[in-house]
Amino acid sequence: MNVCIIGDGLTSLSLAKNLINKKINVHIYYKRIVANFSSNRTIGMSKNNLEFFEKHIIKLPKKIKWEIKRIEIYSEKLKKNKILNFKNNNKNLFYMIKNDELYRSLNNKLLKSKFFKKKIIKKKFLYEKLLKKKYDLIINCDQNNPISKKYFIQKIEKDYKNFAYTTILEHDKLKNNSAIQVFTHQGPVAFLPISNTKTSVVCSLDTSYKKYNDSEILELIKKHNPKFKIKKNFKLISFALKSSNLRKYYYENILAFGELLHKIHPLAGQGFNMTIRDIKDLSEIIQNKINLGLQLDSIILEEFQNKTKNRNFIFSSGIDFIYEFFNFDKKNEGKIINKFLQYFGTNKSFISSIIKFADKGLGI
Repeated sequence: MNVCIIGDGLTSLSLAKNLINKKINVHIYYKRIVANFSSNRTIGMSKNNLEFFEKHIIKLPKKIKWEIKRIEIYSEKLKKNKILNFKNNNKNLFYMIKNDELYRSLNNKLLKSKFFKKKIIKKKFLYEKLLKKKYDLIINCDQNNPISKKYFIQKIEKDYKNFAYTTILEHDKLKNNSAIQVFTHQGPVAFLPISNTKTSVVCSLDTSYKKYNDSEILELIKKHNPKFKIKKNFKLISFALKSSNLRKYYYENILAFGELLHKIHPLAGQGFNMTIRDIKDLSEIIQNKINLGLQLDSIILEEFQNKTKNRNFIFSSGIDFIYEFFNFDKKNEGKIINKFLQYFGTNKSFISSIIKFADKGLGI
């Protein structure tokens, strides 16, 4: 069985490693210029997803994953009073991982496998030739290639008119296992620990009326800094924030995957977690075919779409609702949050449901 994967990002490599674990031949095709795996970028991986990742994709070195045991949420309007506090009897809620370290771990393992090959696409016209090769399945994880622009253009899209600004703070050593998010009048600012001396920061700011320069971003981080004695910060990286949901997941034997399927606002840290859940579902469908001695074909893609499309749309809409809730409340000086917390802020069932939602997604 032969599978082609287009793209050279974390999604492509994670999916490739899952498939070669099943002894499926995988060829990755990628552009000469690949994604920027700066040491400033990080991802959060839920406990449930990490368990799947380590069992069915790759066991991660302990040094590249950092345990988060508590999530604290604050509002600037409430004078830094904690509005929500998520914890689970000192158990890990999720893990922070640096993009570049995860990429290297996956890439190094793949290159050692006899089931894996990696090839550069130098010219655009080669994409059409790629479709004529004898692959059982083609999985497209690249949003910006001729295949995506020809077969996967019908989407439900939303432009938040926000930019995300990310950096890493180097600070004095402290016990650093609590993720902190502050909802400010400019937008949410998240402090995400990656060690006892370093913390990743993500600012998702409204740029519809104002553009921010680096000094203003750093001043905002300094203003809402919860506890760190900062020594230095790494270079700031920025990117526009949009959401999208693809209307049709596949064309013939080509499956769209990763952010080409769904892209969400990063405020809840669920983007890559959604992708891991998709890998889990696709992996189970493929394994069932293998167990029955069946060939891989487009029926797999139809099954995958039927299983995941509605769930992914509902989950994406839930993240969008959270963004719009805090955005609307921002215009009402925190009054809605005050009333909301009177009913739900200390409700253990509510807190437990939110933790489950973030960890496992929707069980539908």
